Amino acid sequence: MITRENLLAVTTPAMADKWLDALNATAERFDINTPERIAGFLSQLAHESGGFTATSENLNYRADTLTRVWPSRFPPGVAESYAMQPEKIANKAYCDRMGNGDEASGEGWKYRGRGLIQLTGKDNYAAFTMNCDVDALNNPDLLAEPELAALSAGWFWSKNNLNALADAKNVEGMTRRINGGLNGLDDRQAKYAKVVESMLA
Repeated sequence: MITRENLLAVTTPAMADKWLDALNATAERFDINTPERIAGFLSQLAHESGGFTATSENLNYRADTLTRVWPSRFPPGVAESYAMQPEKIANKAYCDRMGNGDEASGEGWKYRGRGLIQLTGKDNYAAFTMNCDVDALNNPDLLAEPELAALSAGWFWSKNNLNALADAKNVEGMTRRINGGLNGLDDRQAKYAKVVESMLA
């Protein structure tokens, strides 16, 4: 069981109360049921979601940031016409990949990152819908709400065999599998240590 104290190690009392039930339901479903797995799961989710405060991708980027993050999609000269327009940015950044249609389809925005681990792209929403018997494909905004925000994170965790990395206490490995790199590794490690400490109290 994930306890309120475990959550308080990585978020505020209000967020702990908001998320506790949804996280426990998800943990039970996906066998996140040992101290190592719980510490790995909570620390990674806390980092990814800004302490359980963000469940929908923030795409409000300036032109220079767009060029840095997606250089092939937003080269200088193009980025300026998309800057600070989240819906337009998502439709360009995510078009013609991950199962999404072209830029005009609007599917980049419709299937932008949501959940505690940002599920992104129509293919991922479809797979989550099928595997977890929820209607995320037709109602993607449900992934921004606690029940499916947590469930989608658990599904991603299970699909990517993160319990095995958690069992090995491999924070770096978990980070690579979730992030594709080591972004925020120091913060993830610090949060992991805090959750572990909360279990010893």
